[in-house]
Amino acid sequence: MTEAIQIGNRTITASELISLLASYQMLPQLQRELIIDEAIEQNSHSEKVVIECTPEEVAQAKQQFYAEKQFKNEEDIHVWITGQGLTPEQLEVITTRKLKIEKFKQATWGNKLESYFFQSKAKLDKVIYSLLRTHDVGIAQELYFRIQAKENSFADLAREYSLGPEAQTGGLVGPIELNVLHPVMVQMLSSSQPGQILPPTRIADWFVILRLEKFIPVQLDEFMKVRLLNELFEAWLQEQQKQIMSAPLGEVRTQGQEKGNQALT
Repeated sequence: MTEAIQIGNRTITASELISLLASYQMLPQLQRELIIDEAIEQNSHSEKVVIECTPEEVAQAKQQFYAEKQFKNEEDIHVWITGQGLTPEQLEVITTRKLKIEKFKQATWGNKLESYFFQSKAKLDKVIYSLLRTHDVGIAQELYFRIQAKENSFADLAREYSLGPEAQTGGLVGPIELNVLHPVMVQMLSSSQPGQILPPTRIADWFVILRLEKFIPVQLDEFMKVRLLNELFEAWLQEQQKQIMSAPLGEVRTQGQEKGNQALT
């Protein structure tokens, strides 16, 4: 007997499902979740680390999930799992999956966070700076000399002459991470002192005048640890997907298993 699911008036067979997932561009997400589950399963039985959840953690994860879904009683839970086509056993897996993923991240990359932080620090530091930009080098030079001579303030000239959104704030921009700025601007701001006015420099189609207002070094606090942990996890996951997509069909499973084990080395 052919397996099928009923959605509205349409009956979908198992053989049709893959085609539908592909046409709705849902296969990459399915692949992503399968990679994660396999890696957690592989590393749960690793001699180097065991990913286990205490009863207290499981209970807390379940309560958090129920709160997110706004379940008020058992009837709400029953209605939801019925609508999702789930069994109570599958619900148990779902409620603890996020917890297991976080434990997998911590077990795999937690001891690498400090070194990764120092590798990434230069692009994570923040700056507040003043910017004035124009397409005309002559205007840029004139404005620079007027600022240097203190004939006008940077803010007043930026409001009047700057051609970007910074004109609305008197040229003031930030705090903003260095990694989102143009490389030339990063070099200029990183090598200057607060209050120093940098002469007109061509960047793409603009002539820009810059003044560093404040340099804000990034700190490895809890928020940053979570962010870096997620970056490492996402980079690993994208590499797994890339490897699977480029590997011959017969090698996909073997390669996925090897990569899952390598995550902890």
